[in-house]
Amino acid sequence: MNFKTYTQSVGKQAVELAKTIASVAKEKGISVAVVPQNLDLFRVASQINIPVLAQHIDPITPGAHTGWLLAEAAKASGVVGSLINHSERQLQLEEIEQVVGRLRELGLTSVVCARDPEVCKRVAAFKPDMVAVEPPELIGSGRAVSKVKPEVVSDAVKLVHGVNPRVRVLCGAGITSGEDVRIALELGAEGVLLASGVVKAPDPRAAMLDIANGITSK
Repeated sequence: MNFKTYTQSVGKQAVELAKTIASVAKEKGISVAVVPQNLDLFRVASQINIPVLAQHIDPITPGAHTGWLLAEAAKASGVVGSLINHSERQLQLEEIEQVVGRLRELGLTSVVCARDPEVCKRVAAFKPDMVAVEPPELIGSGRAVSKVKPEVVSDAVKLVHGVNPRVRVLCGAGITSGEDVRIALELGAEGVLLASGVVKAPDPRAAMLDIANGITSK
């Protein structure tokens, strides 16, 4: 669950949202990670018992890098991993490989986002823990990739597993309902990336329950 930089997920609201999501996860017996803004990582990680990921890590080692986000600093804040190369914070392929390697060195989970199945195939060679296919044009659209472009999901699963069957494949972009999630799982995805459909919902708990029901009905 990516909190992005929405006003509904800043500071104390980030903690309350994370607690709501954690409560639903426990109630429904599903695995959920939350992805707060960088300044809220420690605040959230210290108050919930589900995984917390960073939204981005820079391809750097400790040193003179003012304003950059160091993997060691993220780990110290309590995160268990990070998104990499989200369409709103893209990296070059060589940078993606570097960040995946840095996270691996620290025992952190890497979730690499990719715009299409072919890019998924290329980044799978870096041996991340997960690859998430997300067509940029569908992100935040309310038009679920699993319904609008189901072949994107199934092709990504096929190509990634052809490179490395240990890499888990997720999908995202426009997913807002339990039905969207159920279809994604039927297409071979092992999970989904979500954001505005829950974070900006009038009732985040109800929205999260709908998502969870889509997972448990699979």
